[in-house]
Amino acid sequence: MELYTMAGHLIRRLHQRSTQVFQARAQEAGIDLTQVQFAAMEVLCDHEGIDQARIAALIAYDRATIGGVIDRLEKKGYLRRVVSRQDRRAREVSLTPEGRAILDRLRPTVVALQDEILADLTPPERAALLALMGKALHIPDPAGPAAEGREGSA
Repeated sequence: MELYTMAGHLIRRLHQRSTQVFQARAQEAGIDLTQVQFAAMEVLCDHEGIDQARIAALIAYDRATIGGVIDRLEKKGYLRRVVSRQDRRAREVSLTPEGRAILDRLRPTVVALQDEILADLTPPERAALLALMGKALHIPDPAGPAAEGREGSA
């Protein structure tokens, strides 16, 4: 079996590239965030006051480990948790003004690094790859009619 024809291997390699580029560009911007931390904060912009389980669901992350991600962001002062009025066992998570400021600073970098991750592809090839990955993951086309109002479409 040829390793470089295996989807899992190629996806893992592309994930490595994505992680390396994200970390390098975030560090250059003077921001200490991981991709998962960025994603968690990004969904809080559109879903203020949701609980940790909902954050995990929206970013397709493991519920068992999202707590550590939230803990680290809270320690950095980028978000806060408060006990839910509806369910005393749950904690509602919100961005702090500092968290919003960090996102505003990092967003242009994150947008720019998307091209760097797929630098060897033409724009039509990038679009095709993204569409195919979305299809494989059962994610509706972000430009299609189902995208309007869809949670997690950011």
